[in-house]
This record gives sequence, structure tokens and C-alpha cells, in this order.
Amino acid sequence: MQRQLKILILCAIGAVQPALADDDGPPVPLEKSAYHVPVFSNALLNVLRVSVPPKRSSGYHTHSLDQFRVLVEEADLIGQVPGRPPGVPYRDPLGTVTYTAYSKNPVTHRLINIGSTAFHNIVITLPETQSGRFAPGPREVIGYTQVLDNERLRAWRLVLEPGQSAGLISQQAPGMRVIVQGGEIVESVAGEADRGMLLRLGDFYWQELGGKRVVRNIGTSHLEAVELELK
Repeated sequence: MQRQLKILILCAIGAVQPALADDDGPPVPLEKSAYHVPVFSNALLNVLRVSVPPKRSSGYHTHSLDQFRVLVEEADLIGQVPGRPPGVPYRDPLGTVTYTAYSKNPVTHRLINIGSTAFHNIVITLPETQSGRFAPGPREVIGYTQVLDNERLRAWRLVLEPGQSAGLISQQAPGMRVIVQGGEIVESVAGEADRGMLLRLGDFYWQELGGKRVVRNIGTSHLEAVELELK
């Protein structure tokens, strides 16, 4: 079984190898690596759109900032650490949410897309290591399910079927919304006119501290997003 797995990995790497000729240089910071594009930044966080095409590698890069990520398009991948053989092929499911405290334990590696679909991640890095500046509130209402809570942030998955409304929530800390499965919503904020929004896969939105809102799915498809608030 182990021999068959080793052959599978070598065959996968061999199929990708022509695309890796330029990937043998020294590791670079995350934001400088191939297919990692910085798309948003402020004093609290940075956002990178990571989209590695089929049969391509990210090149070796180093994660050194605490990181939150949301997978918006899945693919078959192999990871590799410098000086070691490639790892075992894997495929995370759509909507996977992870947090890693890389500031405490930096990691250098590369990702190789051995599949036929693009690997698409929205990666949020936190440049400061301090916490306690903000206090996210609970979202124990219809539509939201808490998926992560640690010393840096709290995150929820928002899922709405056509015609369904989420419960009223209060934005008690600044944060982000990342779209996993898009659609059409109306967002209602007290004291403001209702606002229609067409959300697309991989979109992301900065959300300021303050305000209460209700989100309703007025489209014809399943809607899924991940929202986080900073601490």
C-alpha cells in the first residue's frame, strides 16, 4: 500500500514537473509567492487571493503572520517542505475554515496543484500579535453557526436558502465577510434603506465596527459566507 502511494505521488509530481522549473529558488515571504496576490490591506489585517491553477506550484514561501483562511474553490494538492519529499495528496472540502498562529511557529513550504481545478483560497493575515482591542458579540440566531473562536478572532458560517432571513446581529468588532457560495441578498440596517447586494464566489468585504443588520436571501440559490470579527 505504501509503495502504491509513493508511486502515485511520484507520478503526480512528474505530471506537474514542467511547470516547476522556476520554483527552485529560495523561499520568499507569503505575499511575494507565486499565485498569492495581495488585494486588500489596512492597519488591522491583510487579504491575499490565493489561486493556484492546475499543474502549477506556489513556489516555496514562508508563513510568519497569524493567518485565517477560507477555501472557496477546492483542488487536489500536495504540500512540500524544503529538503523533504512531497507529502501525501489531499483535498480540503469547499468552505474549509482554518486559523494558524504562524507568528509563534513560522512554516516554509510550497503547494503543488496536481488536480484539474484551480485551488482558490482567501487568506487573511494579522500583522499585529496583540489582542484584546475589540470584543466580538455572540450570534446565537438563525443562519449563523460559530466555527472558530480564539485569542485573535471569532468566526461564523452564514448559510441561507432562497427566501430565508438570518436573525438580527450586532457588529461589535471590525471584521470581514468572505463569500463561499454567492447569490443575491438584501441587507437591512436600522435607520438606513434596504440595500441589495449581488455576492460572487471569492468576494470579500471589510465590515466596520458598529451597527445592527439582518440579511435575507432574495436569490434562487443556496448562499454561504464566512464572517469574522477581530479581538
